[in-house]
Amino acid sequence: MGRWEPDGRGRLERAALELYLERGFERTSVAEIAERAGLTERTFFRHYADKREVLFAGSSAMQELLVDAVARAPGSAPPMKVVAASFQAIAVPLEERRELVRRRQAVIAATPELLERELIKFASLSAALAGALRQRGVDDASAGLAAEVGIAVFKIASSRWIEQADGKDLSWFIGESFAGLETVIAGH
Repeated sequence: MGRWEPDGRGRLERAALELYLERGFERTSVAEIAERAGLTERTFFRHYADKREVLFAGSSAMQELLVDAVARAPGSAPPMKVVAASFQAIAVPLEERRELVRRRQAVIAATPELLERELIKFASLSAALAGALRQRGVDDASAGLAAEVGIAVFKIASSRWIEQADGKDLSWFIGESFAGLETVIAGH
């Protein structure tokens, strides 16, 4: 190993993504990721529990942003408006990492094990959103429904954002998708 260089976590993330895209997730080892990043396997495990977590390490920060946005929403706001606003709160940080998000999603889409992990992540986000809504006094059934619907709308918005080529930002897709939900509910 050479001289110490900063941003070990970021270097591991970039190295893992490059290797996953080049070789596939299954054919990439932790040792190869660490080597490409110029670090040791031990350093890898200081940052990540396993090679999947390189792709999902930001989940807890996303969950925290969503829950905080729910807590900050005006008390009179209806549950779906609160959920929509909470997803808008995560749009900017995701937009700043757009290319990384696109590359990450390509790896996940190609790997059943990672697709399963992504579903677990969304279930955790939904549970956290529902819990935050209950803290606001929303009944259990309505909180669960609003959270699950919000996750579904966000998944559609983020998929469209990742696939699009016309330069619209994630916030636009989130807004359009929640507006589309209102149209569907109204029966138009």
